Amino acid sequence: MVKNMPHDIMGYDRAITVFSPDGRILQVEYAKKTVSQGATTIGLVCKDGIVLMADKKVAEKLIVADSVQKIFQIDKHIGSTATGIMSDGRTLIQKAQTSAQSHKIVYDETIDVLSLVKDVSDQQHIYTQYGGVRPFGVALLIGGVDKTGPRLFLTEPSGIYFEYRATSIGEGAQKVKEVLETKYKETLSTEEGIELGMSALKKALGSEFSKERVDVAVVSAEQGFKKLTKSEVNKILK
Repeated sequence: MVKNMPHDIMGYDRAITVFSPDGRILQVEYAKKTVSQGATTIGLVCKDGIVLMADKKVAEKLIVADSVQKIFQIDKHIGSTATGIMSDGRTLIQKAQTSAQSHKIVYDETIDVLSLVKDVSDQQHIYTQYGGVRPFGVALLIGGVDKTGPRLFLTEPSGIYFEYRATSIGEGAQKVKEVLETKYKETLSTEEGIELGMSALKKALGSEFSKERVDVAVVSAEQGFKKLTKSEVNKILK
């Protein structure tokens, strides 16, 4: 945690290349704090694919909601959602899209999910090592279906990554995880995963919850990446 930090330690947050006396890189911790204040996103591995969900968290009534994008297609078999500073997220998404395209050109096959995650994580890690830059203030959930089946990863500002069966990031992540830890099953279909994700978001957002502010995408072996329309989501939730 970055709060209640001794005054003599705070000086070590001036540069990304300096460790504090207790072995911490404070700028990375600040970036992780930014992620924890971002919009809530969810990823689930289901028996027939991946479910990605994101609260669009539209701040003003006059904003065109469809212009707020939180879920992105990286390749025909991989999607991602980001939380934190979305301009940083778009940069990493573009890096991921370029990596996927380059892999296809060089090897004449689609990139596997883990290799793509490593490329993105390496980019995040580079920005924790050199002076004159700051860490990416964003975390990504990257999910896709390759030869090994459906896989879901979380990348953090430090450049580390983890594989999950289901997880959440953002300001409501803790409440969402409480629901996922008790109700998630690996045998869920993608439709059941959407239902579970919606119920978890409802708990996290409380009175602010609305299906209209949630973006949903599914990645399956049959259809690849598909962002669902509002009518498709409502049909599943009936």
